[in-house]
Amino acid sequence: MKWVTRRNIHVDRTSCPWLIRKFIDPKAEFVFVGPNTDVATLDGHAFDMRGAEYSHEGDNCTFQVMVKRHGLDSDPALVKLGRIIRDADLPPSRTRRPEAAGLDTIIRGLQLSVPDDHDKLILVRPLYDALDGYTSRTTITHDRRVASSQTTLRVD
Repeated sequence: MKWVTRRNIHVDRTSCPWLIRKFIDPKAEFVFVGPNTDVATLDGHAFDMRGAEYSHEGDNCTFQVMVKRHGLDSDPALVKLGRIIRDADLPPSRTRRPEAAGLDTIIRGLQLSVPDDHDKLILVRPLYDALDGYTSRTTITHDRRVASSQTTLRVD
């Protein structure tokens, strides 16, 4: 299935493809369009853009919305990861998690140094795998993550 979002991807638009490929649609194909593209003209699931099927809702970022809509919110580590991603994606607040500033900085650096969004997705995959491992190890219940978090990160 095609998944469509705005080009020059930042935190939500890099974390959502990781979530999609890992938990929702392993064969997902990503398309990046201009910021003023009319979602009604798109073929595929639109995310993190005006009028998209998946976008910010209330205090939740697009990643959190996807987690909830796909029934992944029973996984406390993904919920915790979603909070970090939301804090990195939105303007800083008094309650910003410490991990969020680092994530925001790394993704902004990639925006400046890697022009191709498909290349960015390849580069961020181990970053989100590492954050997933971190949140699973720092969350009280580990259920599905115990076995998968024991794997070694690698870059393909």
